[in-house]
This record gives sequence, C-alpha cells and structure tokens, in this order.
Amino acid sequence: MDGTNESTQGNFILLGFSDRPHLERILFVVILIAYLLTLVGNTTIILVSRLDPHLHTPMYFFLTHLSFLDLSFTTSSIPQLLYNLSGCDKTISYTGCAIQLFLFLGLGGVECLLLAVMAYDRFVAVCKPLHYMVIMNPRLCLGLVLIAWGCGVANSLAMSPVTLRLPRCGRHSVDHFLCEMPALIRMACVNTAAVEGTVFVLAVGIVLSPLVFILVSYGYIVRAVLQIQSASGRQKAFNTCGSHLTVVSLFYGNIIYMYMQPGNSSSQDQGKFLTLFYNIVTPLLNPLIYTLRNKEVKGALRRLLLHDRDTGKI
Repeated sequence: MDGTNESTQGNFILLGFSDRPHLERILFVVILIAYLLTLVGNTTIILVSRLDPHLHTPMYFFLTHLSFLDLSFTTSSIPQLLYNLSGCDKTISYTGCAIQLFLFLGLGGVECLLLAVMAYDRFVAVCKPLHYMVIMNPRLCLGLVLIAWGCGVANSLAMSPVTLRLPRCGRHSVDHFLCEMPALIRMACVNTAAVEGTVFVLAVGIVLSPLVFILVSYGYIVRAVLQIQSASGRQKAFNTCGSHLTVVSLFYGNIIYMYMQPGNSSSQDQGKFLTLFYNIVTPLLNPLIYTLRNKEVKGALRRLLLHDRDTGKI
C-alpha cells in the first residue's frame, strides 16, 4: 500500500531514449515531421470522406473512423514524447500518465475491432455484392462502430486501474517513452503473474479474436475472388483487399508482440522501437496505403480543389 500511495502522489519519469542523447536529437526531428504528416494525411481523409457525396459509403465511413483513431492514438503520446526529447525534463504527472495509459489501451482496442469490422465490410462487398447496400445499411454500420468503441473503452477501463494500482515501492522511472502497460507492470515490486494472466486473457478477446475473424473473412474473400472470370474484376478486388491486409499486418504484427508478452519476457529496447513504429509509422502509412492511393479519393480531392478554385473565381 505504501508503494501505491507514494507513486500516486508524484510524477513519473519517462526514461525513453535518454541513454542515447545523440539519438534523441535525430528522433525529435524525424518524429516531428512524421507527426505533422500524420495529422495532414488523416485529417485530409476525414474531410474528403465527409465533404464528397461520392464517398458516403460504408467503406469510407469506416475509414473515417480509422483516420480519427489514428489521429487520437498518435496525439495521445507523441506531443509528450517530443517535449521529453527536446530537453532535460522527462517527467509526466500521475494524472497525465493515467490518461495516456487509458487512451493507449482504449484506442488500440478499438482499432483492433474496427479492422475486423472493415474486413466484414470487404467480405460483404466481394462475396455478396448485389446485397451490399442492403446488408451494410447505415444503422448496421453505426452499430458496428459503436460496439468497437464500447469494447475498446471497456477493456481500457478494466486494465488501466489494475495496472496503475500495482505497488511500485517508490519507483517512478518508467523505462519507456510513454506510460505503456508492459512498462508499468515491470515497475511493480510484487508478483505480477495474476495481472499478466488477466492481460493475456483480455488480449485474446480484444486482439486475437478480431484477427481470427479477419483471416476467416479473407479466406472466403480469396475463394470468391478466384471464382471471378474477369481479370480486371479480380485485380480490383485484390487491390482493395491488399491495402487492408497491409494495414492489418502492420498493426497486428506490433501489437501481438507487445501485448501478448507483457512484463520482463521481451527486450525493453526492442519494445521501445516497436512501440514507436506502432505509434507513429503505422498511422502515417495508413492514409498512403489504404486511401490516398485510391482512385476514388484522388477524384474526390480533385473535385474539391476544382470546386474551391471555381468558387474563388466567382
């Protein structure tokens, strides 16, 4: 109890990359540029999807939520990281750490489930094209998104307090650049086997179950695509599915490694760089991989720009 009380009264120290001061300067510049590009890319996707009537479809409804998630997810930790990289102050308040942990867990869980929802959307589009708009009606789309958000937030509400209440016996130094669950578990001065077991069980539900659903959905999609006689039709289907599978691979490859092996079992330095990739590179690449290379989005951008130009002339 003393350890818990003491840790809740003061600040945490995010060690991050402080053992590599020369690397910090490079990381600051690279991460700042990547963060700004992430803001521009994902904000563009949201605005274009909302403003262009041609993109008012279930696919772009889900992509809008994915972009919003990426914006929120990155913003929950990158500004603090940039602040810590820019000077000697590496502290974060207990409240700030708690908020960061809650958002990191919650938004990560929502994204897992949202990617599964998007896989279902692609399954209906490819396997049941004639019934697509009937099945993927606005009410169902909204319901699926609300379920994803609800389950992600519930997972975070379950795990964040448990992680923060672990006795730390006066330890305030977090060997990470953010308040991430495995790093906070490693700080505990008690046996964390029960907590790690709970994390594993919840990870199966929030991480692996959606992944299994995605793989099963794509099994049916591949079978349906192979039955398409038109080469152009097969190519179009593979292009759409390929983009989503790339995003899934980037996202799940990192999250499975980090959260299925909490505690002391993984390399801490490797975990930092994997988290950095997961936290900034994936949200940066998502608009490029999934949307900006899409002809429909390029056409929507052209229409909006030409409309603004014509309005300016008038």
